[in-house]
Amino acid sequence: MILEVMEEKNGARNKPSRCPEFIPEKMKPVHSRTRFNLANRQSKSCSDNRTSCCDSDAPQPPKGLCLEKLGNTSYVYMSPHPDGSNRAFVCNQKGEIWLAMVPEVGSTQGLIIDDSDSHLFLDLSDQVEFATEMGLMSMAFHPNFTTNGRFFVAYNCDKFKQTGCEGRCSCNSDVNCDPSQFESLQEETSPCQFHIVVSEFTANGTTASSKLSWKGRVNSVEVRRIFTIGLPFEAYHAGQILFGLNDGFLYFMIGDGSHDNDPYNFAQNKKSLLGKILRLDVDIIPSNREDEISKLGLWGSYSIPKDNPYVTDKELGPEIWALGFSNPWRCSFDSDRPSRFICGDIGKNQYEEINIIKKGGNYGWRVYEGPNPVHQPYAPGGYTPPTSISPIFPVAGYGHNNVDTKKGPASIMPGYYYRSTTDPCFYGWYIYSDLYNYAIWAAIDTSDKSENFTSFRVPFGCARDSPMQCEFKPGVYRVPDLGYVVSFGEDNNKDVYLLTTSGLYRVASPSRCGYSCDKEKYYNFTKTPSSGTLLFKVMGLLAYCFVSLLVVVFV
Repeated sequence: MILEVMEEKNGARNKPSRCPEFIPEKMKPVHSRTRFNLANRQSKSCSDNRTSCCDSDAPQPPKGLCLEKLGNTSYVYMSPHPDGSNRAFVCNQKGEIWLAMVPEVGSTQGLIIDDSDSHLFLDLSDQVEFATEMGLMSMAFHPNFTTNGRFFVAYNCDKFKQTGCEGRCSCNSDVNCDPSQFESLQEETSPCQFHIVVSEFTANGTTASSKLSWKGRVNSVEVRRIFTIGLPFEAYHAGQILFGLNDGFLYFMIGDGSHDNDPYNFAQNKKSLLGKILRLDVDIIPSNREDEISKLGLWGSYSIPKDNPYVTDKELGPEIWALGFSNPWRCSFDSDRPSRFICGDIGKNQYEEINIIKKGGNYGWRVYEGPNPVHQPYAPGGYTPPTSISPIFPVAGYGHNNVDTKKGPASIMPGYYYRSTTDPCFYGWYIYSDLYNYAIWAAIDTSDKSENFTSFRVPFGCARDSPMQCEFKPGVYRVPDLGYVVSFGEDNNKDVYLLTTSGLYRVASPSRCGYSCDKEKYYNFTKTPSSGTLLFKVMGLLAYCFVSLLVVVFV
């Protein structure tokens, strides 16, 4: 996915009909607003002049998103250290992982990291297949990492290049698929030559505790192979892993594996694990013996949570938590509402979507792309009738006809519910973008149970006192040139980061970009500052009081 900037999606289909975007006169051209109604799959906009859409209680967007640049290096994934410190792990697509120190918001420091080979936290570059849409995809830390040192990495490998890159092919008789039929569709590659792998490693003796050196390096020999699956094609395989905040199980996102509209209909095939979100138990695991794993019908060393959806849907593969995805690139749990699971699914030719993930939910692909029906002319894997499923439609997103695809095909970059106090006006909003940096969007739901989101494009800028200088887009006043937006990250303070090809950016206080936020002053006084910041504020307050006294006495 990451280097998809060098790939072209298939020719665009007929554009879906949508209500025109509402663009308030004072906010043109950078704001737009759309509300989604899942009941009838129609996307409402306030230009409909309907009270239900344009009520006065509708939330208004923040004035803008301020960014500060912390580094020039491009990373594919970022994860906070589980010990709650100001440290975070950053990874590149080649398979290299570093442990970095995150500076305080508003300081003059950038990301503190020694990115030399001698200070790598983990180097998997000899085990990872690095190509356009191949490489290290993500990493996740066990909920008890600080005591057990267990962590997990998802990556791609080539069975002809990397030793140990072996696993069952996702195209098999169980899903009515014949691997030999893929030969005509893949040039210079063999069926299931490439795999996506989840490996477990240990940090015991290095960084299992915050008291240990932050420059510790771990052993690159895996403890066990959690999961391996052979991919029918090289593209659209997603690959994020993360642990549930409430249940502690490992969630694993896998795409349909195809640029070409999922011709074998893997996403709707209940026995296929492609185009799915999986839920695995990595605490109760069988032995590493291949015969036992095979006997259990598993794809590696894990077990099945007893409350997975297959309990009530016997047709569903036991690992599957939700189905009907194209390429669920990034997902996250809302830290304020841990049961709220939200994902962005990269579309093919029509629509980019944000979904609220529910147990056993079917998200429509390849029957629908967003709210739009899909007509696949080449379908050796058959068709799923629309009347046979109850699809869950996106709560937010955008059609390809709403962006300038001359830059490149649209590919949504899902983010996070913003829960930091750095920009209090964004608190509770879900922030997302696009690979090609068309815009940054903010979406908000009206309640915990709401399935109607209001989404806005928001302007963004670079802080005047950014630790590192931002480059700006030519011909556009003070709009930073982010390059390609690869991913989002979050630290232990819930500050949100944009991982781009031009570097690492963090959301900063809005006033640093000249954006107004009525809540900022209040939050700044209630936020716990560092000792140096506190001394500065106290001295400033004393000076203010002294000047005020002079005014009272002499005026």
